[in-house]
Amino acid sequence: MPELPEVEVVRAGLERHVTGRAVEAVEVHHPRSVRRQVGGAGEFVALASGRRLGAARRRGKYLWVPLHPLSGSRFPADEAVLAHLGMSGQLLVRPRSAPLEPHLRVRLLLDPVGGAPVDLRFVDQRTFGGLSVAPIVASAADGADVPAPVAHIGVDPLEGSFDPAAVSERLRRRRTGVKRALLDQTLLSGVGNIYADESLWRARLHYARPTETLRRAEVGTLLAAVRAVLAEALGQGGTSFDALYVGVDGRAGYFDRSLAVYGRSGQPCPRCGTTVRRDPFMNRSSYTCPHCQPRPRRARW
Repeated sequence: MPELPEVEVVRAGLERHVTGRAVEAVEVHHPRSVRRQVGGAGEFVALASGRRLGAARRRGKYLWVPLHPLSGSRFPADEAVLAHLGMSGQLLVRPRSAPLEPHLRVRLLLDPVGGAPVDLRFVDQRTFGGLSVAPIVASAADGADVPAPVAHIGVDPLEGSFDPAAVSERLRRRRTGVKRALLDQTLLSGVGNIYADESLWRARLHYARPTETLRRAEVGTLLAAVRAVLAEALGQGGTSFDALYVGVDGRAGYFDRSLAVYGRSGQPCPRCGTTVRRDPFMNRSSYTCPHCQPRPRRARW
């Protein structure tokens, strides 16, 4: 599933290519992709059509494009098209004349703005992702303006309002394994399986280490590792293991070449040479170096 760096790459592409364009028409090709819209496909089409797109924003794994009124529009300016990419979702900016993709689910036809008309296309092979038009409300985490379905999630580690000290205290009060805490989107958003494993390796912590046993210095090291890993991945366009994880122009990221442990079971740890281990974890996998990240005597899963 795309994590914070991959979603940020998409957000930046949307900001460059669709900001200020008007939505001339909307087509829903698969109702499952707008299933979070209470009124279904018809409501999504009605709410998104005839609006002007603002600059795309993101929190964690969610991204949204504010909807502004056109001159004389009856619509309010306090809504946004909210996107969650799921396992295979892509937001692609394509020339209007480009052939339609096999797994095209939603199509926003945008005005030309001085050039050829373009589409904003939501393509999703597995249909786990989706779009909806949602009202803008205040976030419970920091009061920022966010779509209502995102209001409960935590500030992500690359936002200016991220408070490492506050997150550290909340994390240390949990009674769970440290990786489970990192994946809790209400604590901090945007970290998924890939970047949790990479951050824990950098901090030399095993994923099952009980959070209540962590010292403040250890949590500080871990949060610094999280921010560093996310920033480095973002600088390389994210992690693309296959053609599904791409930016709005279809380009893939290449942080997979820099991964230390994730997906490298049976290969040597780049720090000490010990063979990387894979363990089942929450219907997924965790990758660790047994030497750099020794399993705790008392583990929490």
